[in-house]
Amino acid sequence: MFLIILFGLLGLGLVVFVHEAGHLIAAKTLGVEVEAFSLGWGRPLASFSWRGTEYRLSMFPLGGYCKMKGEESFQKAVHERASEIPREAGTFYGASVPRRIAILFAGPLANGIFAVLVLSAIWFTGFSFETFENRIILETDFPQAGTQTVSRADEAGLQTGDRIIVINGDPTPYFRDIQQIVAASADRELALTVMRNGDERNLRVTPALDRQTGGGRLGIYPWIEPVIASVEGPAAVAGLQAGDIIREASGVEIPHSIAFSNRVQQAGSNLRVVYERGGERFETNIAPDTADTGRRTVGVVFASVSARTPGLGPVAALQKGTSEAAGVVVMTIRGLGTLFRGVDLTQAVAGPARIVFFTGEVASQGFQAGFGAGISSFFNFLSLLSVILGFMNLLPVPVFDGGQILINAYEGIRRKPLSAVTISRYQTVGAIIVLILIVFAVTTDILFFTGN
Repeated sequence: MFLIILFGLLGLGLVVFVHEAGHLIAAKTLGVEVEAFSLGWGRPLASFSWRGTEYRLSMFPLGGYCKMKGEESFQKAVHERASEIPREAGTFYGASVPRRIAILFAGPLANGIFAVLVLSAIWFTGFSFETFENRIILETDFPQAGTQTVSRADEAGLQTGDRIIVINGDPTPYFRDIQQIVAASADRELALTVMRNGDERNLRVTPALDRQTGGGRLGIYPWIEPVIASVEGPAAVAGLQAGDIIREASGVEIPHSIAFSNRVQQAGSNLRVVYERGGERFETNIAPDTADTGRRTVGVVFASVSARTPGLGPVAALQKGTSEAAGVVVMTIRGLGTLFRGVDLTQAVAGPARIVFFTGEVASQGFQAGFGAGISSFFNFLSLLSVILGFMNLLPVPVFDGGQILINAYEGIRRKPLSAVTISRYQTVGAIIVLILIVFAVTTDILFFTGN
């Protein structure tokens, strides 16, 4: 858990650093003095000054800020209810409207550039990942493992054992490819090419909206061969080892992991397992445990498929990186739309603690597969987080960059400076909105970590 939190804080800190660095570079380039640049909030833990700017590492590592010259003059103007903010040289409000907008836009732009460069580098070097085959299992064939009686997969005519090899013209050699497309396609029809018993079939399916995650859902699981990757608890006590292949459980043949999970849930105090090791069959008895979720477990993890994407040329890698970053923006816009369609916001909206946890968990799991895989997974997730952070900051919400761009654009259109009181009231409204969002997000984080 310590490593998960550490990786999470480092990752989120890096994304925020990139964002604030965008503001810093733009401000200095356009003649606005930056008094302080901080990674984190609260009391500075360490600091140094260079070229007129104090650089700080502050106590609370979530977030940061870029303090530009003129904030004290703005607060003084608000207090005195002045009609105008002092337009001194070198201050933010002393800069022209186009320069102010450019400085505000530079933060989200830096996030976008960071994501494109990172994704392009990943595609240039190539990367390894863990996944499963493109063979599927219908949830409804194993009611103990699912909750639906009829899914979109059933309605489309899919069957357990099918291989989904193409979706909308894009090859899907792995289950990960299927997941990514389906998750981004809630209520959008997809054209599938399916391999069944050696024959290709063309089907059409429309993923349902998963009201817990906000993504698309078909009602399928990956077909995972019952080859054991690791054991713990009851399975280890029973003598099972990595590499063993489970063939039967309580007299029922086990073709895949879901079938085994189904038998575990139905088992009493004893589960008789037939397994294969070195070409020979053996038998053992396992006493299942009950997890905190109420589901029964025997401590078996099944093997995934290791795959590698070959490195692309510089131009192709840059195109791929740009395309992926743009795709994240599109998915983010769609995701915002689903928030108004009955999605469970406590599940679909993550707060800062959960973001730190997810970031760290991705890195931790990646490093378990090797240093290269860990670095790739970590920075791939950070690039996606960077795009989302940059895009969300462009929303027209007061105190966000987008809200500040809007009010400065309005000043430019009316060709008359806004009063300090007007700007202060606008920012106060934004602060209230953000505070409500923070309280809600932190509440959802608490519910997530307590399992409610």
